[in-house]
Parts: sequence; C-alpha cells; structure tokens
Amino acid sequence: MFHPKVIFRILGMLLFIEAAFLLGGVAVSLYYGEATLKPLLYSLGIIVLAGLSLVTFFKGGERSISRKDGYVVVTLCWVVFSLFGTLPYMLTGSIPTFTDAFFETMSGFSTTGATILQDIEALPKSILFWRMMTHWVGGLGIVFFTVAVFPMFGLNDVNLFSAESVGPIRSKLHPRISVTARWILTIYIALTIACTVSLRIAGMGWFDAVCHSMSTIATGGFSTKQASIAAFDSPAIEYVLTFFMFVSGVNLSLLYLAIFKVRPMALLRDTEFKTYLMVAAAFSVIIGVALVFTSDLGVEGSLRASLFQVVSLQTTTGFATVNYAVWMPLLWLLLCALMFIGACSGSTSGAMKCARISILYKVMWNEFKRIVHPNAVIPVRMTGRIIPSSVQSAILAYTVIYIFMLVAGLFVNMAFGVDFLDAFSLSVASVGNVGPALGNYGPMDSFAPLPAVVKWFSAFQMLVGRLEFFAVLLLLTPVFWKRR
Repeated sequence: MFHPKVIFRILGMLLFIEAAFLLGGVAVSLYYGEATLKPLLYSLGIIVLAGLSLVTFFKGGERSISRKDGYVVVTLCWVVFSLFGTLPYMLTGSIPTFTDAFFETMSGFSTTGATILQDIEALPKSILFWRMMTHWVGGLGIVFFTVAVFPMFGLNDVNLFSAESVGPIRSKLHPRISVTARWILTIYIALTIACTVSLRIAGMGWFDAVCHSMSTIATGGFSTKQASIAAFDSPAIEYVLTFFMFVSGVNLSLLYLAIFKVRPMALLRDTEFKTYLMVAAAFSVIIGVALVFTSDLGVEGSLRASLFQVVSLQTTTGFATVNYAVWMPLLWLLLCALMFIGACSGSTSGAMKCARISILYKVMWNEFKRIVHPNAVIPVRMTGRIIPSSVQSAILAYTVIYIFMLVAGLFVNMAFGVDFLDAFSLSVASVGNVGPALGNYGPMDSFAPLPAVVKWFSAFQMLVGRLEFFAVLLLLTPVFWKRR
C-alpha cells in the first residue's frame, strides 16, 4: 500500500537538505565576490519554497512508510534533486540549456563524472564548488545524508536506507540504521579532510584541494580543470589521488572498523577486498609493462600512469593524467574490463563490484565441481560466510539486467549516429558511473557534441546504475503498482 502524503512530505524534507548544501556555493560566491551570488540565492529560494510547499501541503497522514514507498521516494528524490540541481547552472548562465544542465547534474549526483563543459576553467568558483558538492552528496546517497543527520523526523528509515543501499551484501555496524549511517558519515568526512590536507601539501591550492577531495572520496571524477589531473603535471598529486581513490573504493564499513575501531585485519580477512587488491595490482602491472614498451613515458612514468588510470577506472572515479584513448587497442579492452568490474560493495564506486564478480566466479566454478560430483553439496562462501541461494539468484538477475542495459545503450547510441566504439564505451561508462569513455568521448573530451536523446538516455543509465537497477526499474513493472 502506498502513502502519497508521506512520500511527498519526505521529498519536501529532502529538498531542504539540497538547499543546505547549495549554501556552500553561496558562501564561495560571497568569499570570492562573484556575480553569481544573486542567481544562486534565487536558486536557493526556489528550492526552499518547493520544499516548504510539499511539507505544508502534504502534512499529516501516516507516520511510517512501506517498502514500496521507500523505492518510490528514493527514485523520485534522485530525479527531483537533479531537476532542482540544474537551477544554479541555468540561472547563472553557466549551462544555459536544460538538457545539458540536467546531464551535468545527474552526472554529478550519480558520481559519474561525465561532463558537457568545454571550458571548465572559465566557470565561476561557486559553480565549480556546486559541481563538486553534487558529487560529495551523491557519493554516499541523498537519502543517506538525511538518515545520518536525523532519523527522518521519526519516520521509519529502514525502508529508505535499504532502497538506496548498494551492493549484494549489506553490512550494519549497529542495530540502528541511523547510528550506522552516522558512523559511515564520520569516516566519509574524515577521508575528505585527510585528502584535502594531503593535496594541499602535495602542491594544490586550497580551493582545488577541497574540490578534488570531494570528487575523489565520492569517486566522482569532476575536476576544476578541463584536462583533469593532467593539468597539474605533478607526480606527488597523482600519488596522493591514487591512494585516496583506492581507499574510497573500499567498503566504508570495513574502513570504519579498520581505522576507528583499530581492526586493520578486518580488511585482510575480507574476500572482496583481497579480490579488489589483486585486480588492481594485476592490471596495473600488465598495463604498466605494456606502456614501458609502447609509450615515451619512461619506466616510472609508465608505471605511475598505469597505476593511476587502473585505480581511477576500477573505482569509477574517472580522473585522468594521460589520454588513454590513444593507447594501443588491447589496453582499451583491459580498461573496459575495469569499468565493468568496479571496486568494493559498500563503497562510493559504481559498476558490478568485486563481491558480485567473486560470487559469480565461485558459482561458475562450483558448477564444474557438480558435474564431476553430482551429489556433492558445495556452498558458496565469502569471508567465511555462506552466501544464500537467494543472494546468488539476485546477483545473476543483476548481471543479466546490467548486460541488458549496456546493450540497450549501445543500440540507442548507434541509432542516433554514434559509432560503435563510442556507443559501446559510452554505455559502459554511463551504466558503471565511470564518466569518461573511449574514442571521441575519452578523458580529455566533452560530451557536448552528443545528440540530445543520447544525453537523456545516458542520464537514465547513470541513475539506474547508481541505484543498481532494481530500485528504479521496479517502478516500471505493473506488479509493483498492484494493491495488495
């Protein structure tokens, strides 16, 4: 059963959260004396007024939400946030067209990092800060911030939290969801501060350091420079970002246990983390050796470029220090595989996640064993725990949907004039929330030339990829809307 009053009232509350984050852009505009102050205040006023209207008009009603309500709220809030998030771009004239503004905003909140901007340095600092803020909010999740700050004004937040949570295996640090959310938010803020200070020490200015730390910890990929990290031409900055991108690809619950609870062995015992580490190391070595013989970067430069791009694409951050779109085609295949694999569940990264890849591999290997030993009972284990058959089935379904969305994106992109390589890599980058693709839409290129229909479908792929399909696609099924 649905509770429309509760759904719209929560959306109104969430708009207040968006307005609060937009205050950061207003503060930056004030500090630098930019002409964007008035348009940003107008944007703020519109968002607050919309939130107030929803909360006032839909007051009363139920004080609890159903599981169905949770899925509706989560999907709608990401769409509504993106719609209102276009206001700072459009009212300041930074991105005048609605299609481009929505694409940029959805790319920000979904931490995809694809951009239609062609001269990022020309934007006011307040708009650059808002771009990064969309990443930072979207990294943990829009609803997540509300649950962490206050338990939904007394509402039942479990259904909201579970509807937005990503990953095949969800871990709780505390029986109460709100406490778990606050602990994870603590590690998220701590990582952001540590990354900011480290980048400043490495040579970045304070503004760039703050912006890139928000983008890095959220594994988003937006930069204050058109050439991304290559613009800084600093090995120290690259090593700092590589470290924090890798850390951001780790399950945040595990990081909390390892850092705040001083239990570092929790990382080494985790099957998914070990898979994540091995994939990053193996791909870095293979690509690094290939670059030593096929590029003029030198040994250290090749290994550094390989390590940076492998971690950047596996964590779906999308930063770039070199234009990997000009590397040998075999390396493109490896990079696409990284875009598909992703990092750890429970992190801010996108794509399949190492947990699903590990479980799929074990399910496949067990099938070979069953052929030889038909009567054997062979469970699938992760970190010593048996994975239930229901979780295995959900992962298989998720994989099929993932592939279907990739193919759908390929067809739509090619139908509107995008060539095969661009169409395929664009679909992989959008569904996996990676950002930069290959070919004409690589790390140093803008998505501005894409047809409007392709931009809208890519934005849809970003949304379903960020919410891991079921929360969004479930709303498109007739069975979901049946009254039972």
